[in-house]
Amino acid sequence: MKNWIFRNKLVVAGVLTGAVAGFLYWQQIGCASGSCRITSSWSNSTAYGALMGGLLFSIFQPAKKEVTQEKEQ
Repeated sequence: MKNWIFRNKLVVAGVLTGAVAGFLYWQQIGCASGSCRITSSWSNSTAYGALMGGLLFSIFQPAKKEVTQEKEQ
């Protein structure tokens, strides 16, 4: 588990940043009427922000190296 976090530290940072941004958006702007699907509830806004942050930061993650084994003949 710990190894996975270190390999995907940009995605984890994006999720945390997005969650904070989503919560702050709900707190500062929000939706006064309650008819907005995402911003009417703090949990929806935080989850959506976490998802978008994780997707955005995953763009900048370096590509994985493929390990190939050559057959000896």
